[in-house]
Amino acid sequence: MPHTREPAGTAAGRVPVVAVTGHLGAGKTSLVNHLLRTPGARLGVVVNDFGALNVDAALVTGQVDEAAAISGGCVCCLPDAGGLDDTLGRLAHPRLRLDAIVVEASGVAEPAALARLIRFSGVARVRPGGVVDVIDAPNHFTTIDAGDDVPARYATASLVVIGKTDLLPASERASTIARIAGRVRSRNPRAHLTTARAGAIDPALVFDVADRDDPIDELPLARIAREAHHGPGHHAHEHARSASVPLRAPVSPSALVDLLEHPPRGAYRLKGRVRVQGAGRDHGYLVDVVGWSIHVSALPSPPEIGELVAIGVDLDATEAETALHALASAPAARADVAGRRRLERYRRLSE
Repeated sequence: MPHTREPAGTAAGRVPVVAVTGHLGAGKTSLVNHLLRTPGARLGVVVNDFGALNVDAALVTGQVDEAAAISGGCVCCLPDAGGLDDTLGRLAHPRLRLDAIVVEASGVAEPAALARLIRFSGVARVRPGGVVDVIDAPNHFTTIDAGDDVPARYATASLVVIGKTDLLPASERASTIARIAGRVRSRNPRAHLTTARAGAIDPALVFDVADRDDPIDELPLARIAREAHHGPGHHAHEHARSASVPLRAPVSPSALVDLLEHPPRGAYRLKGRVRVQGAGRDHGYLVDVVGWSIHVSALPSPPEIGELVAIGVDLDATEAETALHALASAPAARADVAGRRRLERYRRLSE
């Protein structure tokens, strides 16, 4: 997969903040711990109670060298974004070189409230990285979705992880997953759904790792945790599919925005560095689509050769490559003023 990550803290490389939500006991902590074991990952984690992370909490201090927690209850109950912003500001400092910041909400948190806090954060070095809602499949219809009305919380999630499906009776497993998926999509047709055991999702769905190897100048706590975890009962995650294309020439701004607004079917993420044709000179952009959220940043200079990558559990790689190659081969007109305005609008909104 092509390298598309810019250094955290730069104008083009703001740190994504990923919200992990779900009912009490749904498996949020298991998912966060799984992400912390990613080889080479540098993650900041904001939780209500570090005790919930058990021994893996050491990864937050050991790999990243700085940890932060918000005391006094759920982050969504803060009177304003000040407390969370202070924490995000510390974790997003360029010296930490974080790949992502994960905010694990309490079991009573409203995903929409947390998403708003992140979306309207006053910290310049962060950006929204999606809302991952974890569902406890065996207990979902007696807790979160116990009434006739479809829960409003579904509308906020960009990625829904249906967990603990292995605890369902084999005869009911497929029908329960289908029922949950139907309820989610009736409220949020754009949500991406996947199943997972013990929170084991492909980290590529959530963040990029600058280096696939554990840092040699830090305690190898992630490796130790992986080795301890990869014993009896370890569950490998389902790997997401990906498709990529190099961009050897400037692309049409209109064609690029069309692709960002309508990614290949099954793509949860679309990311890359792009050289866009301008009226007088070419411009460089870093683009990152998560679910339906589009983030565009200006690069200091356009890349000589750009690239785009599509990632998704249900991605049709062949179909995605066709869509990406269509962008690469689309004619780029210097006078595409409307396209440049559309792209610049997303850049301003991303700021």
